[in-house]
Amino acid sequence: MDFYFAAILQGLCFVPMGLGIYLTMKIFNFPDITTDGSYTLGAVICALGISHQLSLFILVPLILLAGAIAGSCTALIHTKLKINALLAGILVMTALYSVNLTLLGRSNIPLLSYKNLFSITLVQDANSNTFLIAGTVVVILVVILNYLLRTDFGIAMRATGNNEIMVRSLGVNTFKIKWIGLAITNALVAFSGSLIAQFQGFTDINMGIGIVISGLGSVMIAETIIKLLPTDKVWINLGMVVIGVVIFQLVLAFTLSLGIDSSLLKLFTSCFVLLIVALPQGNFLKGSLKR
Repeated sequence: MDFYFAAILQGLCFVPMGLGIYLTMKIFNFPDITTDGSYTLGAVICALGISHQLSLFILVPLILLAGAIAGSCTALIHTKLKINALLAGILVMTALYSVNLTLLGRSNIPLLSYKNLFSITLVQDANSNTFLIAGTVVVILVVILNYLLRTDFGIAMRATGNNEIMVRSLGVNTFKIKWIGLAITNALVAFSGSLIAQFQGFTDINMGIGIVISGLGSVMIAETIIKLLPTDKVWINLGMVVIGVVIFQLVLAFTLSLGIDSSLLKLFTSCFVLLIVALPQGNFLKGSLKR
């Protein structure tokens, strides 16, 4: 049971990443691959800050700022240089690997001997304490994003994803929308990387590889649940993203409990994401009927 509870705790640490990918993929329809690099960037800055005993009140804004800068670079490349959105994200993600390796100075840094966010004691049981801290962070993020998406800027961001040409014709600066949107997304992803680094007790240079697949899978689970609910309230959609992230981690935990080799986990993750993306659309069934 502790194994699955640990998966829930890890899922809560992944929630900021899931919310960030939800913003880009579903709110303003931007395929952002920068997240693979910004996730590791957040973990790297977190490791450096914690190892130098930097206060969390200084460290957290630095992590958010670093992620925002990474997202801003992608936005500038896409909007100012007219580079394809996917390619812009890949370019920044590739550059971030070198940046992260240079900052880290080595392939990984252990953090178990340092105090971090989860060292704050609310209750005596360590797992319950982590759950309360991570849960509080998730609630705060959902409240903030719910407020943001209900503001004029949030509505403009959602409209840009639906029909950018129409929004631009109304005099809205879509460059600003994308720039701020990608900055927020990658700030959230970087923050998620820092939470995971503190939760697992180390930062690794390769920890962000394929993270966008996990985020996409979580968002697709959330979208499937949202379709079953007769509501379009923003806070409910965000709540479903939280549930989707946790379910995704529980599925991975269940897979590992079956004795599947951990080296095959990425393969299973890709297949699972393919399954949840294709099944709601009936693609498998349609393909078999055509044959």
